[in-house]
Amino acid sequence: MRNGKVAARAPVLQFTNCRILRGRRLLREDLWVRGGRILDPERLFFEERLVADEQRDCGGCILAPGFIDVQINGVHLEGPFISREKRGAHPEAHLRSFEANAFHDVLATYGSLDNVRIVTLAPELNRSHEVIQALTARGICVSLGHSVADLRAAEEAVQSGATFITHLFNAMLPFHHRDPGIVGLLTSDQLPPGRHIFYGMISDGTHTNPAALRIAHRAHPQGLVLVTDAVPALGLGNGRHTLGQQEVEVDGLTAYVAGTKTLSGSIAPMDVCVRHFLQATGCSVESALEAASLHPAQLLGLEKRKGTLDFGADADFVVLDDSLHIRATYISGELVWQAEEANQ
Repeated sequence: MRNGKVAARAPVLQFTNCRILRGRRLLREDLWVRGGRILDPERLFFEERLVADEQRDCGGCILAPGFIDVQINGVHLEGPFISREKRGAHPEAHLRSFEANAFHDVLATYGSLDNVRIVTLAPELNRSHEVIQALTARGICVSLGHSVADLRAAEEAVQSGATFITHLFNAMLPFHHRDPGIVGLLTSDQLPPGRHIFYGMISDGTHTNPAALRIAHRAHPQGLVLVTDAVPALGLGNGRHTLGQQEVEVDGLTAYVAGTKTLSGSIAPMDVCVRHFLQATGCSVESALEAASLHPAQLLGLEKRKGTLDFGADADFVVLDDSLHIRATYISGELVWQAEEANQ
């Protein structure tokens, strides 16, 4: 009750002259915010008999739920329980397999699972299924990736609790008509009833060909989650930067392990991925924005509070122009970033 009273005394903000992404549609409505949450204006008017304390004109821009990036290198535990053949930029010396006490190996490797939300592993590793079950029992999302698994092994992993695919098409067996491998999960008929798989895609113009983006989106649009796979070099410009114990070479929007042509994550921010995905697939603006907000929230089980602008949700949102460039970012209803032109 006390928190409710505090929220009731907080100022009411009304964002006007905007289009709100809500219910898979862009609606010409105002957005009302108080105490870090999205308000139902009818209840505000008729039950509390209040009006806005402050109005903010959005200049006809789009208001979309805040982007959620579920794969930034260092937040998301990607490895070391992965395939040597598909290790990508991961140093081979650090790769691990599961021994007799598989989950103990996980705890010994990571030290703690506090605040861990996603773990990527290769499902073909021996005893991986008991690890998947143990992780999911703790509310941790298990993602399949850096793997040479065939479709059957991937399906068994999903039956054990896995719900995500790490950067689809990258660091896995290529699609083959006799055994499509992990990619085949997008249209598998062997998944548990009511369960569908989510999958990440790096839509940076480098990691995934536009045709591959179109194939995946048309096969299973509801499961597509845009990810950046960002490394610390994001935003630092061309040249050499560090990634753990490695050096990466940045050239434009591409990052390589220094001295090689092995891709080492990405340096494209999420808004770039959204725009590229929209152009490559020809999907609707609503679908492109939901792939960076609603879908990752659903993957994480946060769709009641995040990835949506429904009444009662957290007031985390971005303001975008018609070309989907971000003009401002709000967290809990507070402006935390604004484009320089918008300040003039």
